[in-house]
Amino acid sequence: MHSRVLATLDYPDVLQQLAGYTVSARGKALALALKPVDTTGAVQELIDQTVDAANILRLQGGMPIAKTVDITPHIKRLEIGATLNGTELAQIGRVLAVAAAMKSFFADFAENAATPLRTLGDVVDQLTDLPAVTRALNRALDEDGTVLDTASSQLQGIRIAMRQTEGQVRSKLENYTRGKDSKYLTEPIITLRDDRYVIPVKAEAKNRFGGIVHDQSASGQTFYIEPQAVLELNNRLRQLQIDEKREIERILAELAEMIAPYSKQIATNANLLAELDLINAKARYAREIKATEPIVDADRHVDLIQARHPLIDPQKVVPNDIYLGKDFHTIVVTGPNTGGKTITLKTLGLLELMAQSGLFIPAQEESHIAIYDEILADIGDEQSIEQSLSTFSGHMKNIINILQVATKSSLVLFDELGAGTDPQEGASLAIAVLDYLGAMGPDVVATTHYPELKVYGYNTPQTINASMEFDITTLQPTYHLLIGVPGRSNAFDIAARLGLNEEIVDRAKQLLDGESQNLNEMIGDLENQRKAAETEYHELRRQLDEATTLHKQLNDAFEEFLQERASQLQKSQKKADELVSQAQDKADKIIADLRQAQLTGGTTAVKEDKLIAARTALKDLHSHTPSPSNNRILRREKKKQALKAGDDVQVASYGTTGVLLKKSDDTHWEVQMGILKMKVPQDELTKVKAPEDTEPKRHIVNVSNRGPAISPTLDLRGKRYEEAMHELDQYMDAALLANYPTVTIIHGKGTGAIRNGVQEYLKRHRQIKSFKYAPPEAGGDGATLVVFK
Repeated sequence: MHSRVLATLDYPDVLQQLAGYTVSARGKALALALKPVDTTGAVQELIDQTVDAANILRLQGGMPIAKTVDITPHIKRLEIGATLNGTELAQIGRVLAVAAAMKSFFADFAENAATPLRTLGDVVDQLTDLPAVTRALNRALDEDGTVLDTASSQLQGIRIAMRQTEGQVRSKLENYTRGKDSKYLTEPIITLRDDRYVIPVKAEAKNRFGGIVHDQSASGQTFYIEPQAVLELNNRLRQLQIDEKREIERILAELAEMIAPYSKQIATNANLLAELDLINAKARYAREIKATEPIVDADRHVDLIQARHPLIDPQKVVPNDIYLGKDFHTIVVTGPNTGGKTITLKTLGLLELMAQSGLFIPAQEESHIAIYDEILADIGDEQSIEQSLSTFSGHMKNIINILQVATKSSLVLFDELGAGTDPQEGASLAIAVLDYLGAMGPDVVATTHYPELKVYGYNTPQTINASMEFDITTLQPTYHLLIGVPGRSNAFDIAARLGLNEEIVDRAKQLLDGESQNLNEMIGDLENQRKAAETEYHELRRQLDEATTLHKQLNDAFEEFLQERASQLQKSQKKADELVSQAQDKADKIIADLRQAQLTGGTTAVKEDKLIAARTALKDLHSHTPSPSNNRILRREKKKQALKAGDDVQVASYGTTGVLLKKSDDTHWEVQMGILKMKVPQDELTKVKAPEDTEPKRHIVNVSNRGPAISPTLDLRGKRYEEAMHELDQYMDAALLANYPTVTIIHGKGTGAIRNGVQEYLKRHRQIKSFKYAPPEAGGDGATLVVFK
């Protein structure tokens, strides 16, 4: 990207704002030197780093980046074997300490955070932790580079001796400042001259204390004298100071020699920390301007949703939807001056530059950006007095350069294309430039005032008109971009509203050629249609939002109802099962007593099938959950199932269907089942849908006067084989005549002779569709269920 284009699109101003969020000198330098990249992979990696930093900022308040200085000069000196001073070594130690803290922070974040890092972990993994070097520097130096007593035992001993000697010197000099000799001093103080302790003596008493004169005041009335009594102590203190300096130099040289082998790792750490500082600054800047992650579009489609210029006051900026590259590659923007055309161009170009630099963009989420190899712009007045270029010439010079550099993967921005010369020639030249670029294939956005370009935008493939909305009622621009609607000149309307004579306005309209007048009228109609469609859209959107909210509330209420219903049913089922279990226990006891009575040869014989039927009915109680009487839905369903004469019903005890004739009493109905009329308990009847007459029915002969009703069950137990087979044959004929769909043959288990005979008989019978043993609860292989054809 050319630096002139970057400046034209206000990119350096964004970098200045970004640099304000860095904390290190090197990080700030990287921010100010940031440049866009032009490959999809590189852009996505930079954006992923910013996403990681934004998640850390949201969850942890940001990375623990500490303020550090640029240690590049220190590393270079180390590499040539130079000795560093205490401040320089302390600054290197600071870098190592921050690197260690960063590795620890990211290790904890990766272990505990619910949001995994995309790529930032790879950057941190490149940091080198040198704990031994860090400890040695921390033990020897404080933060500002002062060598500590703990740097060496020898230095510690020297400094102890220095403090003791200094105390002795002060003690002796205090005898002069506080004793009888204080009258010979201009001030009762102890001070330093030439690194030696002295006292200020009056000029007339300068020989009273002996010793050495180190200085005198400007007036000549005070002499700074080192008394004879402290000469030896000052000499000893001076020697200790020299010893201290030599020991410090030795320690610093030793430290420099210790870290020299790690100069490359330390330099890498410094660069990585600066990079992390920049990435952290990107996240903080994104939060400040309310920017979002852009989606890198592999098909090079731009779709910026509610895009804003980051340098305009958020309270004043007007967001716009800008889309390009899918249905069209060229946008021709027309409309009056001061309508926002130039800012729209800059917003598009600047947001693309920001995204390709790894920055979030001030737009709504899910905004798409394309990756351009070049973003080229001709915006602003290019007039140059020094080069004797007119405005037109300056623009043409830029356009020529753009046409030489542009490729199919570029974004080209023209402001007032073809302006500064004769309108007809300028319009023709603008159309020719757009045609040339259209054949090449880059994305182009051009602003213009020429009406000829409106027609061009309408008629040219891959090209669309756009305009900046203008409110004719207030005579003010709204700064909204309208893609698909060409702009029109509002000169006549504005002049009339400002009070220009109506005759003059009418005359001006007459002078305007018919084609231009028709074009303006067409544009006006389009604007009216757009506003009407926009109003309808917002109303439909409001209704959709209300319907969505209501649907969610109903879903929530329904889910709550289902949970409550399941809970109540579970409670009811549990209670019902408890009641049935109690009844079951009692029934089992009664049945056991009856069975015992039968086995002992009591007076009343109890048949096995009756016992089985009784036990089955009791067990079935467990599978029926009592229905709450106050449930409206259940009451309604119950009403649908209410029985009345003429209804078709399923008779549970006989396994067949019949027709209700009349109600015998409160709990029984008289039911017609084939040729039989039987009195059946109401709880064994279930209303069913009448069968369709899809097949001819058997002719039923009423034989009710021929004898007693035929039972759907034949009991052959206790009979001899021949008697049983004869009775079976007669019973089957009667059952067929009664049109029974199914019957039950109870043959018992015993020796199996009657059971086998029944099975063989059923196999040979032509009217039998199928037969099988009864279920375990209905007798098992002691009974056979027969289904007729």
